[in-house]
Order: sequence, then structure tokens, then C-alpha cells
Amino acid sequence: MVSDTETRVFALVRRYNGVYLFNNEKKQRLLTSETDLDTDMQLDVSEAEDLMEEFFKEFQVDRGNFKIETYYPDEPFSWNPFKKFPPILVPDFTIGMLIESAKAGKWLYD
Repeated sequence: MVSDTETRVFALVRRYNGVYLFNNEKKQRLLTSETDLDTDMQLDVSEAEDLMEEFFKEFQVDRGNFKIETYYPDEPFSWNPFKKFPPILVPDFTIGMLIESAKAGKWLYD
């Protein structure tokens, strides 16, 4: 059974789940607790920041040590187009994390 908290978190996240030319519900991406905000929903850092600010306020979650940079680190830059940097590994950033933190009343992941 889906709790009220889960329903509310999904409703909040759904508002950030892309805009389509034709507003057709069939084109909406399926959201699950395993959906990653970065890789699956492809939120950029400013969208993720907006979502998280709204999340902390709406669910009255203590943000603790939450830093958006944990999930969206600065990428190295070089003027040399041939210089390649290794990919930066980042932790998962899922809807399930928001649900569990909303239930706990504090950000559970550092």
C-alpha cells in the first residue's frame, strides 16, 4: 500500500518530470522509487536544487549535511579539446531517498 507521504513525494517530483510539446499522459516517464533524478529524469543542477528546496520546505525535512554538489559535482574543464577527464562517480539520487527522508523528517544520506 502506498502511503500518503509517498504519494505526495511522487506528486512533487512529477512536476519536474519534463515538459512535452503535446501534453499526453502516455508520454510521461514512469516514476518509481528507484528513478534517479540525475540519470533517469535528467534534471540539471538548477532543477534539482529547486526540487530539493521545495522538498525540504513542503515536507519539513531537516536538510542536515545535504549538498547538491554531492550529486552534481563540478566537472573539470580544459580548453584543450583532446584532453579527456575520467568520469566522476556520484552516488545515486533517487525518489526513494526523498520518500525515506520525508518519512524520517531529516535527510538520511550524506
